[in-house]
Amino acid sequence: MIDIFFMLTVALLFGGMTLYSFGFAAFLFSALPANAAGPLLRKAFPHFYAFVIVTSLLAAGLAGPERVQSASLMLLIALTTVFTRQLLMPAINRATDTQAKTLFKVLHTVSVLLTLAHIGISGFVLVQGL
Repeated sequence: MIDIFFMLTVALLFGGMTLYSFGFAAFLFSALPANAAGPLLRKAFPHFYAFVIVTSLLAAGLAGPERVQSASLMLLIALTTVFTRQLLMPAINRATDTQAKTLFKVLHTVSVLLTLAHIGISGFVLVQGL
């Protein structure tokens, strides 16, 4: 039964990250002017990252001792998301507020690449059934 909860939790993580990244964020910028979409996304991101942290930690706990690789990958997602939420996101916000466009682009690219890596890692765990 734990196997089922583990896989459902990883699926929730994968689906939630994918929907937020490719659905919600894109939708906001197509439905709202940029000066309204940006601040709304800024308020939503801490909740998104909290979801990723909690869900990946839950998946790591459900992985159990027989799925060391999966537990390690889920912990990697959690730890890098803590970094993103606590350090990278505030730096991105400061770059936006101070209009440091080059710094914003670099930091934003790092955050996008991390999120894509998280989606890829969780998808890998799902496909492998690890």
